[in-house]
Amino acid sequence: MKEAEQIDAGSEEKILDANQEAKKVDPRRKKRLRTLWIFTLLCVLAIIYGIMAGSVPIPLKDVWGALFSTADTMERQIVWDLRLPRLLTGLLVGACLAVSGALLQGVMRNPLADPGIIGVSAGAGLVAVIMMILFPQYIQFLPLGAFLGSLIAALTIYFVAWDGGVSPLRMILAGVAINSLLGAVMSTIMILYSDRVQAVLPWLVGGLSGRSWPHFQIIWPYAVIGLILSIFAIKQANIMMLGDEVARLVGDKVERSRFILILLATFLAGVAVSVAGLISFVGLVVPHFIRMIVGTDYRYLLPISAIAGAFLVMFADTIARSWFDPIELPVGILLSAIGAPFFLYLLRGGIKGWKTS
Repeated sequence: MKEAEQIDAGSEEKILDANQEAKKVDPRRKKRLRTLWIFTLLCVLAIIYGIMAGSVPIPLKDVWGALFSTADTMERQIVWDLRLPRLLTGLLVGACLAVSGALLQGVMRNPLADPGIIGVSAGAGLVAVIMMILFPQYIQFLPLGAFLGSLIAALTIYFVAWDGGVSPLRMILAGVAINSLLGAVMSTIMILYSDRVQAVLPWLVGGLSGRSWPHFQIIWPYAVIGLILSIFAIKQANIMMLGDEVARLVGDKVERSRFILILLATFLAGVAVSVAGLISFVGLVVPHFIRMIVGTDYRYLLPISAIAGAFLVMFADTIARSWFDPIELPVGILLSAIGAPFFLYLLRGGIKGWKTS
């Protein structure tokens, strides 16, 4: 009996020691999990607020009935036909943009990397403009076309920056140049077909106005595939954050990993752009802000960025369509107003300590 008690006591001590060691290994785990739950709650609240707010307010006590009642009421029609599909589309757009930005920042080890800034979104935007103006009969293939456009832009940036390898700094500089070039091509097309440009203008500033169930059905399969694949990219993203030399020392094929991560980030950006247009700064602001809270570990950074991006786009879109009544402000304008000062903050010194976890 005494020996058994001694064994049990020894086992308990080992378990306690193991728990203490686990806490030492990841002392920020509680903070990171708390951040995850906070943004998840904010996401739910953003959906509820988005259902309530609008030109026809729906009181909180009527939200449940509007969602789940079988009665054909005006509130139910507003929620199911207008607000809910728009919110869910915004959720996927925000998650895709935030994860795309997080991956690009990790690959390039630069907090200024963003699908919009380095030209990836412009590639998707150019193909989307061409399809909407010249080939509107193929509009159902817009997500695929936007992805191909962003992929071609990313590959061009990659090969322009290639010099026996790819430097993150060269990629950013090449991306800025390609972004400018693609913007010029888009402007030229709109001038040549000025009679058809009216339908494209709201899309260029980025917004979710008029988005309904068909748009959600277009985006969700691509978004789910991209977000699931990003989970499998977490290990590679963490390795890339160590730098090329260290990554090679641990046996990683750096260029292949960089190419795969850029491809995935490009796909996610293309998916978002195809439905919401050229929404800027979500991929810049959200991952950087979350990185300051939880560090650079992509096991936490990636899922929290996805949830925070979803919250930001949904909440900002609700504000844009309900706070300026009777005018509906495109959410892209509002997000640019938030993102531009943040970008200037990064340039003025907010980059310091970015690589610390």
